Amino acid sequence: MTLKNCVKLFFLLLIVSCSDSKIKEEKTTEKEAIFSLENYKNKTLRVYTTAKGTELRLTKTNEQTFKDKVQPLETEVAIFVNPKKTFQKYLGIGGAITDASAEVFATLNDTQQNKLLQSLYGKEGIGYNIIRTSIHSSDFGLGSHTYIEEGDAALKTFSIEKDKQKRIPFIKRAIDLIKDDVVFYASPWSPPAFMKSNKNMLRGGKLLPEFRQSWADYYVKFIKAYEKEGIPVWGLTIQNEPMAVQRWESCIYTATEERDFLKNYLGPTLEKEGLGDKKIVVWDHNRDLISERANTIFEDPEASKYAWGIGFHWYETWTGGLPKYDNLKNINESFPSKNMLFTEGCAEGFDSEKLQFWPNAERYGNSMINDFNSGVVGWTDWNILLDERGGPNHVQNFCFAPIHADTKTGELTFTPTYYYIGHFSKFIKPGALRVSTTTSRTTIESTSFKNKNGEIVTVVMNKTDTKIGYKLIVGDSETVVEIAPRAMQTIIY
Repeated sequence: MTLKNCVKLFFLLLIVSCSDSKIKEEKTTEKEAIFSLENYKNKTLRVYTTAKGTELRLTKTNEQTFKDKVQPLETEVAIFVNPKKTFQKYLGIGGAITDASAEVFATLNDTQQNKLLQSLYGKEGIGYNIIRTSIHSSDFGLGSHTYIEEGDAALKTFSIEKDKQKRIPFIKRAIDLIKDDVVFYASPWSPPAFMKSNKNMLRGGKLLPEFRQSWADYYVKFIKAYEKEGIPVWGLTIQNEPMAVQRWESCIYTATEERDFLKNYLGPTLEKEGLGDKKIVVWDHNRDLISERANTIFEDPEASKYAWGIGFHWYETWTGGLPKYDNLKNINESFPSKNMLFTEGCAEGFDSEKLQFWPNAERYGNSMINDFNSGVVGWTDWNILLDERGGPNHVQNFCFAPIHADTKTGELTFTPTYYYIGHFSKFIKPGALRVSTTTSRTTIESTSFKNKNGEIVTVVMNKTDTKIGYKLIVGDSETVVEIAPRAMQTIIY
């Protein structure tokens, strides 16, 4: 063997050795990350509880400490939290300020208005930071309207003057309390009638091809007008419920139609107008067809580059089936660079006798836990406030809200839903990271987040009629907690 070949062999062996050492080091590091869990022994935890049939409403019920973990038995109920394993960053929780909410809010006196604002957005309230609103009208309001005169494709008459009367003042007061953590986005329910195939804002129809650019310009006008009012627009969805022909404002987009509108009109138009930083959310409909929409848009590089993520609602259960959480997990696995945002949910079919109906709250708890555990970054309720009839709604589509106001007396009714949402929104802060959390039984559900200050927030729900004692096992430590029947808990440590 020549000297030259010997030198080559030496360096080859050196490279292989170094590579092998690096692989071993990486494997060791990974192993340590898995098995070297944090010890919370003697650390104090605080428990807050809301429970049916009690006075407990986001009430601090006890403090206790962790001890060393003991191997759990199959006969024991347990929640396992691994602080070393973190996932998506939390954007926030909030609700929609609709024309209906603004109309009801305007009927309240100053004291009740302040009470409502503080309850939702104040330091002592439940910490909402997300606001959704409609681009012109939705069903929740006194009637249909747009920001232009009918037939004005050039948008020369564009004006948000109507919104300035009640909706925008309400939004501004909310933002004043939220401050820097505000996430404000908007959704259209329908283009103006003349831009649509059915010449009607109601009952579906499609955006006509000759008005695609004009409609894209309409979003730009909206964003600039709202920001001129001092409202920072975080983003928008392309269309509310694009596969539903509703008796109220609605418009149909197939997956390819939404993809092409985003790729050829909305995305480029926002960029051209200096609004390329606005987050565009696609779909904005139920979990059932969400995968087809994600596949169609996110697999197209020219469309995907404009999409921050995908939004969804929870109304797929209208068929009688269960919520399709597995579809969310599939999207999270298939498109890990895209975000998922819950954009709307409410309990339908308002009944004044059911303002304290506990299953409504449990529907929220189940959805929020499973949505977050599926990778969702933020969660937006529908109307933040409605009246004593579940409206106003100009097509009689009355629904529940977390808070209802009697417009005759000014009395505010806080439903169990308000408190169940608060078990998340009050304690989990924007920027938190979701933490690995599992349960040993289906009788309890749970999720956890780690706030930026290092505190972990674990939310637990019991939908059974029996109190449940369970082990909370965090890393190498444990404590035994009891949750009341039909209750929600938040544990902070």
